[in-house]
Amino acid sequence: MNLPWHLYLMAFLYIIAGINHFRNPKMYLKIIPPFFKNPNLINILSGASEIILGVLLTFSVTTRFAAWGIIALLIAVFPANLFMFQNKKASFNLPKWILFVRLPLQLVLIFWAYQYTL
Repeated sequence: MNLPWHLYLMAFLYIIAGINHFRNPKMYLKIIPPFFKNPNLINILSGASEIILGVLLTFSVTTRFAAWGIIALLIAVFPANLFMFQNKKASFNLPKWILFVRLPLQLVLIFWAYQYTL
């Protein structure tokens, strides 16, 4: 089965983001809300999940599973996006409007992943 180019784009973006969790962990640790008890583990698990799910997207037999996994991951990391919006130290000094736009962008990313669950 030939997979669409935009699926490979999605896979590439998640793999790169996942690798970045290991290349630049301080960036991700900064945005993990303090009520999560083990931010290092959360960073490792979310980075590894992005890499694994990105790779799984590229195989037709695992595309649907990976897309559902990405949807779950996007929901799971939403508190980090909210924390960035609410906390100046976690915001990377980005304008408030950009941080606000990132919140509903999660829905767009979920919808994009959902297209591959059908």
